[in-house]
Amino acid sequence: MRTFFVAIALFAALAVAILSQNSLTHGEAPVKPAPAAGARIEILDPAMNALLAPGAAVRLLGDTFQFTEGPTWLPWEGGVLVFSDIPADTLYRWTETAGLAVFRKPSHNANGNTADPEGRLVTCEHGSRTVTRTARDGSVVTLASTYRGKKLNSPNDVVVRSDGTVWFTDPPYGIKPAEQEQPANYVFRLDAGAAEPVPVADDFVRPNGLCFSPDEKFIYVADSSDRSHIRRFRVTAENTLTEGEVFAKIQPPGPDGIRCDAGGRLYVTAGDGVQVFDPEGKLIGKIRLPVQPANCAFGGPDRRTLFITARTRLYAVLLGEAVARRPAEEVGDE
Repeated sequence: MRTFFVAIALFAALAVAILSQNSLTHGEAPVKPAPAAGARIEILDPAMNALLAPGAAVRLLGDTFQFTEGPTWLPWEGGVLVFSDIPADTLYRWTETAGLAVFRKPSHNANGNTADPEGRLVTCEHGSRTVTRTARDGSVVTLASTYRGKKLNSPNDVVVRSDGTVWFTDPPYGIKPAEQEQPANYVFRLDAGAAEPVPVADDFVRPNGLCFSPDEKFIYVADSSDRSHIRRFRVTAENTLTEGEVFAKIQPPGPDGIRCDAGGRLYVTAGDGVQVFDPEGKLIGKIRLPVQPANCAFGGPDRRTLFITARTRLYAVLLGEAVARRPAEEVGDE
């Protein structure tokens, strides 16, 4: 009988340990999450191996959301991840030690986020159809809301160049067709102090994620329409765009958020996970997920953690030193 009760006690302790590993309670300090079920890293070229930390695995950090988007790493309080839950009208924050908490609610259905050169949060808001900036003290200012006096469509994703210019995409995902006032779905650039942005590209069907190369000579923009591709533009000295050839065709379709690492490799959220391309556009690996991701961002104290927002979930995977970019190099890519 004693053996029976000992076995029961051991089983209960094991069950508690397993539940603790896989849980992340809002506002409570998290334990180390277990590897995420259904996720795996696929090597398609040996070059992918150099991008992974020893024993790299995808971790599930949370799974109680509605539709996650816009992860970005802010240099606040020693480093904090901020991301959006669009239909929940909430911005969340996460740290390894403190876990998950509400950053701001309501968020005006915030979507894409980034950090500017001063470490402030820049956000695309579907609900207000604006681009805003949040200072460390929590004060919020509107950076852009109209072009030629007409409302923006629904700003989707945003990056900030090291010169302080704000670049964002403006598809109509967050509005009804009758509400659209812009004649095209633009990629915009907002200059410092300008009252309105200016279009830098007008031939996209559904412009979505965007990021700069490490040297900022190029900008990549996803078209999440039936075209399902990533285009690469050269940035001129006047901050206009030239070229714009297709860098990569994404299959299964659905390119959304994109990021570029220190070596110029592109990480694209797609139908089967995060697809990784070398600087020449060759697919070298995939971080396969059981649900389709919407965006990703580098963060963590050493900038080697790739955070991934995927529908109801938040994932993370530790990558190798080859991907890390110094903070000054990351401006515009998160």
